[in-house]
Amino acid sequence: MTVFEAYITNLGKYAEGKLVGETLKFPATTEEVQSLLKNIGVDGVRYEEFFITAFDGDVMGLYDYLTEYENLDELNHLAHLISELDSDEIETLEAALNKGDHTSSVADIINLVHNLDCYSLHPGVTDDETLGRIYVEDMELLDVPDNVLPYFDFEAYGRDMRINEGGHFAPTGYLTRSGDFKEVYHGIEDIPAEHRIFAYPKLNIREQMAAYKEVIDRSSLEGERLHPRKEHDER
Repeated sequence: MTVFEAYITNLGKYAEGKLVGETLKFPATTEEVQSLLKNIGVDGVRYEEFFITAFDGDVMGLYDYLTEYENLDELNHLAHLISELDSDEIETLEAALNKGDHTSSVADIINLVHNLDCYSLHPGVTDDETLGRIYVEDMELLDVPDNVLPYFDFEAYGRDMRINEGGHFAPTGYLTRSGDFKEVYHGIEDIPAEHRIFAYPKLNIREQMAAYKEVIDRSSLEGERLHPRKEHDER
C-alpha cells in the first residue's frame, strides 16, 4: 500500500541547472532508496545531498506541512503509521490536519497519529446550524419546549457550543478534542529499525574509483576557474 509519494531530486545537479530526480513511494525499503539515489546520481561521493521537489498522495492536507528537506526515515515511519489506520481514523487525521493541530514538523504529525483517540469527528457536520440542531434535537443537550423549537436560533447555539468546546469544522466533519495528548515520538532515535531506510548506494570498486576520479577532476577544474594561470607562467 502506497501512502504517499515524494519526488527526490539531486541537489548538486539542481545547483548546476539540471533537474534530475525520481519518485519514491512510501512506505519504502532501503533497497528502493539505494536504487533511486543511484539512478539520480546521489552516491555519497560525487553528490551527497538531495531535496524533495513535490509530494503526492490521498491523505488530504498532509502535504501542506511537509517540506523539501524532510528526513526519509521519519517520512517512512509516518507512512507506516498511517498505513495502519482505518478509514475513520484517516478522516479524523485529515480533520486534525485541517485544523492545524500538531503540524509544525513530521515529528509533530507522527505524535498526532499516535493521539487520534483524543479526537472525535462528527462526519457531515460542517456548519453551526447543523451542529446546533444535533445538540438540541438529537442529543438533547438543551431542553427547548416544542412550541419554541420553530423559533429557536440553532445557528447561534451551535456557534456558542463550537467556541466553548474549541471545535473545528473540517471538510470531513466537525472535530472536537478531549483527553490528554501524549508525546510518544521524541526524535529519529525512536524510529524502529525496520522503518529506517536511508542508505547511499553500494558502489563496487570500479564505481568507487570512477566516482572519486570525477570528484578530483571537478575540483581541479573549479580550482583552475577560480585561479587561472597567467600567460607568462606558462612560458
